[in-house]
Amino acid sequence: QVQLVESGGGFVQAGGSLRLSCTAPGSAFRVIPIGWFRQAPGKQRESVARFTPAGSADYEDSVKDRFTTFRDNAESTVYLQMNNLKPEDTGVYYCNRVAWDHGTWRGLRPWGQGTQVTVSS
Repeated sequence: QVQLVESGGGFVQAGGSLRLSCTAPGSAFRVIPIGWFRQAPGKQRESVARFTPAGSADYEDSVKDRFTTFRDNAESTVYLQMNNLKPEDTGVYYCNRVAWDHGTWRGLRPWGQGTQVTVSS
């Protein structure tokens, strides 16, 4: 199985930006639908953005127009550009292979360490 590794988190003030990276070495990476999830303290992990199996980028309403996901297949990396960050964006961010299952996007692989994003008000 391809191991996905997240990086790029940090501490920013509201309105700031961060770019997260999800690296997955391997030639199969470019055809895998990859999604981003986050888990805020005391809350369940939620999906925020993903590449669908059709290859298009798709976002939850809470991050639409602020977050952009794009991929560099040559580098086997998927990025999440996060702009105009809000305190409610705080959490641990994960990437995973995704599938649509019973009305929600689910991660299919064991979860990695994630990367912490903290947004101060």
